[in-house]
Amino acid sequence: MNIGLYFGSFNPVHVGHLIIAESILDLTNLQEIWMIVSPLNPFKEQKDLLDHQKRLELVKLATRGNSKIKGSNVEFDLPIPSYTIDTLRYLEKTTRKKTFSLIMGEDNLEGLHKWKESEELIQNYSIYVYPRLGYTTTQYENTESIRKVKAPIIELSSTKIRQKLSNNTSIRYLVVEKVRKKIEKEGWYSS
Repeated sequence: MNIGLYFGSFNPVHVGHLIIAESILDLTNLQEIWMIVSPLNPFKEQKDLLDHQKRLELVKLATRGNSKIKGSNVEFDLPIPSYTIDTLRYLEKTTRKKTFSLIMGEDNLEGLHKWKESEELIQNYSIYVYPRLGYTTTQYENTESIRKVKAPIIELSSTKIRQKLSNNTSIRYLVVEKVRKKIEKEGWYSS
């Protein structure tokens, strides 16, 4: 089984994440996508980061009913900060009959050379890259393992959603309804 690993803070998960995941399933030979909730991204600050268990709960709510897109807590028991290469090595040791590919936005591709053991990632894994507004990376144009996919460009971010929640404005239709209700019920991200 070929699994796409879609890493992120998902702080919170929104419909843009889901549209990208569904589009990549349609445009590639991936059979499932695991949305890997990162406890702490080495390139991001922890400020405004909701607890990782709560973020996973929101991802699971958002993907409930879709057998091909799942939330994953695989990084929760690994050393922090999480490095993609370490997670891949762990998955290869602990799972059978699965191959793993990476899913990333073009903004992440631009900084891929800064990732821990990036050359090993590029040499040993397929990397599917979706477009991001304002990014047109040509650095890896002739790299066989890196494939750009024509997923929709989504102008929605978790930061914008947190700002709306902080300002007590509606996030309806920006997140799955179950996610919206859970966030509002719990008062997550509110000022």
